[in-house]
Amino acid sequence: MDLQLKGLKAVVTGGTRGIGLAIAQTFVDEGADVAICARDSALVEQTVAALQKRAAGAVRVTGAAVDVADREALQAWTRTAAETFGGLDIVVANVSALAIGNDEQSWRSEFETDMMGTVNLVGAALPFLEASKAASIVAISSVSAREIDFAAGPYGTFKAAVLHYVQGLAFQLAPKGIRANAVSPGNTYFPGGVWEHIEKNDPKLYADSLALNPMGRMARPQEVANAVVFVSSPAASFISGTNVVVDGALTRGVQL
Repeated sequence: MDLQLKGLKAVVTGGTRGIGLAIAQTFVDEGADVAICARDSALVEQTVAALQKRAAGAVRVTGAAVDVADREALQAWTRTAAETFGGLDIVVANVSALAIGNDEQSWRSEFETDMMGTVNLVGAALPFLEASKAASIVAISSVSAREIDFAAGPYGTFKAAVLHYVQGLAFQLAPKGIRANAVSPGNTYFPGGVWEHIEKNDPKLYADSLALNPMGRMARPQEVANAVVFVSSPAASFISGTNVVVDGALTRGVQL
């Protein structure tokens, strides 16, 4: 299937590791220009170089060190990416604070990063999306937004809020030709990721979590990226207001 992404322009937050990196790589492979951001400037530089090598000159790749909880920095980066590419077509809000504690700072971190990081990214991108003929917003939520699990505190709460926000965007922006969807990954394992950390430091939680999945394994970043890139693409032109769950049948609730 041709996803019709060649020549389109995408921004991906948290694009240096795990799911975000796989999303950026897949956009490059499909012929889209990509701008990524993350907090680690050295890692952003390395990732941009690797993506440029992967693209072999076929697309443009840029990146910058940005903390998405910093509204002004996030919005400035978004505008710069649009100016560099001559517009924007696709916005992927991927960053999470991954805060599961019940202390006030965890709640603030989740709100500022997951919730407002998404809201501020979309706000900065909207003027450019309105000028696009293939405009799409995708926010990365989580199965923790759908079910009560060990991350049921600030993480699960604000991932659920992101779903509500995206559903509202889909309804409000449809007349302007802008689609909005969410993708909710299940447990996703990659080197240096949270589940590798849990495997090493809390083996019981890791084993218990792994046992819950009937497939007997966790997701790979590419499996989540495939869903994100498809739903963001013109090939999914009539899909909006949807939450795509990529969890290997982990969750059991019926999504109506």
